[in-house]
Amino acid sequence: MELLLIRHARPLRVQSVDGPADPGLSPLGRRQAEALAAWLAAERIDAVYTSPLRRAVETAAPLGEALGVAVTSEAALAEYDAEATAYIPIEDLRAAGDPRWMEVPDDIAGFQARVGEGVDRLAAAHPSQRIAFVCHGGVINVIVSAVLGVGPQMLFLPAYTSISRVLIASTGQRSLASLNETGHLRTADVPLVEL
Repeated sequence: MELLLIRHARPLRVQSVDGPADPGLSPLGRRQAEALAAWLAAERIDAVYTSPLRRAVETAAPLGEALGVAVTSEAALAEYDAEATAYIPIEDLRAAGDPRWMEVPDDIAGFQARVGEGVDRLAAAHPSQRIAFVCHGGVINVIVSAVLGVGPQMLFLPAYTSISRVLIASTGQRSLASLNETGHLRTADVPLVEL
């Protein structure tokens, strides 16, 4: 089976809220989500799962519509900081030189175990199919690090709506087919980052 790991589109910045920060998409993020949906519309994708966080749900909606596939919320795909009371896009932290952009979750092994259980369960439910996970940079990193066998870590910064592909054999063996595809964002009206 083939698993498409899709990072959510560009979200809004949210700080100082009561309860968990759960931003929706920015105007650029909505354009990125539409470009992703148009790009993948011709592919046969059998199921679309999304993190329950709003930025992922709003990214997955146009994709599900373009494919004619129901989008299913999956708790195992939630980001490690889902309960944080502020959300600052990691690209903003990196641009400002804020060291938080390189932080690793306190319980990264537990986070990878939760995500890994979800991957195993959903892969078993879709043998010989192609499924998409609309999720987060941390989720993508722990899945990719598990495939590469390097231990749970943050390896790279996936671009918004980037697609990384993992192949899962019936034996359970996994291989990385692609990493951080962004061809759908190579237009003047949908840049990789806000300029």
